[in-house]
Amino acid sequence: MNLQDPAPDPEAAGAPLDALNVRFLDRFFDLHVMDAMQVAVSSKLGRIPMKSEDGLALAGERLDRAYSWLEGHLAGKTWAAGETYSLADAAASPSLFYADWVHPIPQAYPNLRAYRARLLARPSFARAVDEARYFRPHFPLGAPDRD
Repeated sequence: MNLQDPAPDPEAAGAPLDALNVRFLDRFFDLHVMDAMQVAVSSKLGRIPMKSEDGLALAGERLDRAYSWLEGHLAGKTWAAGETYSLADAAASPSLFYADWVHPIPQAYPNLRAYRARLLARPSFARAVDEARYFRPHFPLGAPDRD
């Protein structure tokens, strides 16, 4: 019986850093995209002490910064953390779905726009979007006639 650790797998050497990157991106989508979008929604609903127009403007400023960073980060990648769909993409799906409704992703960000389109094309997310169409009239800022 060998009590020594097995030889390390050379392909797993980057696994801790890859996991850290996925978790960073998961937090990025929650804290810099979804939270910014929620400011606009919360101000519209009167849940924060801010006029709706001010909440929408603040959300737009924050989303512009997030979109700009994501555009560069996504260059050459299929998914947020590389070539494999991950937790980061699961966080990105609803975040970018609603953020684009609140503050549309500019044409100047083709990587981000293509990434959002790939997320929407994933069967599981496409099904969730399709089955929730009935509830779109309840979105406080109005749902666009797309997606």
